[in-house]
Amino acid sequence: MGKIQGEGDYDAARRFREAEEKVVKTGPVEEKAQEAKDALDGPEGPELEKARRDTAKGAP
Repeated sequence: MGKIQGEGDYDAARRFREAEEKVVKTGPVEEKAQEAKDALDGPEGPELEKARRDTAKGAP
């Protein structure tokens, strides 16, 4: 199959989508959500929030 690299790597996009769907259907989503909440409420919370804001603005 011909690959378009960069933003158009169809094989990588398909593999990611399939893996994501598998996690949503069979993975420990609630457990991971709680881990994320705990991290935000913990000592690394401010750093995680800054990273979230920076990426929302398009910062690398």
